[in-house]
Amino acid sequence: MAEHVVAVYPGTFDPITLGHEDMIRRAAQMFGQVVVAVAAGHHKKTMFALDERLTLARGVFSDVPNIRVESFDGLVRDFVRAQGARVMVRGLRSGTDFDYEFQLAGMNRHLMPDVDTVFLTPSAQYMFISSTLVREIATLGGDEVRQFVSPTVLQQLLAKLGRG
Repeated sequence: MAEHVVAVYPGTFDPITLGHEDMIRRAAQMFGQVVVAVAAGHHKKTMFALDERLTLARGVFSDVPNIRVESFDGLVRDFVRAQGARVMVRGLRSGTDFDYEFQLAGMNRHLMPDVDTVFLTPSAQYMFISSTLVREIATLGGDEVRQFVSPTVLQQLLAKLGRG
C-alpha cells in the first residue's frame, strides 16, 4: 500500500453501486487514503440529491477508516489539488469506457502533470453494473436491482420510488 498517497475517486454515484463499492474498497487497500468525490452533478439530472448521495456513500464505507466521502462542484482538478491527492482512480467496464476515460486521463494529465490516473476494473460479477441501469431497473419495478446495490442503498432507492 502506498501509505502516504491520497487518491480521489470521482463520480456522480446516483446511486452508488456494488461495482463502485468493489473498486473503491480495493483502492483503499492500495492507497493511504481514498476520497470518494461525489459530484454535485449540475450537468446531470440525478435521482438522488447531493446530500442523499453523500449519506449513502458514507453509510456504505463507514467501516473503512481510510475512505472519506466529500462533495465537489466544478473541475475535478481543483478538488484533487485541494485534497493534496497524487492519484485519481477511475473505473473501466468496457472498451467504450476506455475510449472516454483514456481521453479524460490525457486531459487531466495535461491539467495536473503531478497527478496520475489509475484504472481499475470491477470484479467479474460487477462488470456490467452502472448507476443508469440500476435506476432504470428500479424505476421499471425490477426486483433484481437488489443484486446490484448494498441493502442501505436498496432501501433508499425503493423509498425514493414509493415502494419502500
